[in-house]
Amino acid sequence: MRHAKVLLVDDEVEFGTTLAERLRLRKYDATCAFFPEDAFRGLRDSPPDVVLLDMKMPGMDGKDVLREIKRIDPTIEVIILTGVGMTQDIEPLLENGAFDCILKPIDIEVLTMKINEAQQKRERS
Repeated sequence: MRHAKVLLVDDEVEFGTTLAERLRLRKYDATCAFFPEDAFRGLRDSPPDVVLLDMKMPGMDGKDVLREIKRIDPTIEVIILTGVGMTQDIEPLLENGAFDCILKPIDIEVLTMKINEAQQKRERS
């Protein structure tokens, strides 16, 4: 199985670049978008298999970004990244097409397992 193409959407530049680098070291094709608008352009220009989406960003929240991702390409799988205090918002996201949710701080082994599962689901659709 090839490694997934992953787009990380997070307004925290240091977190995003570090996580993308950790994924690239594991042979994933990982890129970052620090603003939702950049993510939407990336989705249209070079669609990823999986989007890692931060729940809270300035301007648009995770629900709005998820909705737009699914409008652009409903086959792209989205894994929500959120802090412990945001767990009450997870269920509506899962009901609206998110593949899964992972709490920060991120366990890279759990994340890569979820990315692989999401990629397999996308390949079956």
